[in-house]
Amino acid sequence: MRIMGLDYGSKTVGVAISDPLLLTAQPIEIIRRESENKLRRTLARIEELIKEYEVSEIVLGLPKNMDNSLGERAEKSIEFKDMLERRTGIKCNMWDERLTTVSAHKAMIEAGIRREDRGKYVDSIAAVFILQGFLDFQK
Repeated sequence: MRIMGLDYGSKTVGVAISDPLLLTAQPIEIIRRESENKLRRTLARIEELIKEYEVSEIVLGLPKNMDNSLGERAEKSIEFKDMLERRTGIKCNMWDERLTTVSAHKAMIEAGIRREDRGKYVDSIAAVFILQGFLDFQK
């Protein structure tokens, strides 16, 4: 069984998956959302990936403010967590995602990815940072 990491945003959901030994996280895709209020297709795609990768647990990024408070985006992430758990029946852990997008951009710069191409990958790389942080913490 594997763990899935999600970076939930208003326009995209970055998806990462662990290896079967739960040691490393790899990016698998970015789910593009048509509208912030429409989640049916997003949830359906996540369910397909759960089956394909035999996911037993989900880690969802919690976008806390730098002062550790929860803002509007965090509240939406918590609502999404509740929807995921109801729809899939799989436990969904919230993981502090502060600075994961910054770290993702820095990693892509260090890897030599061109500025205009970084937007294509940032959400899935951020999902990797979220999931890898969770995996490392579990060890």
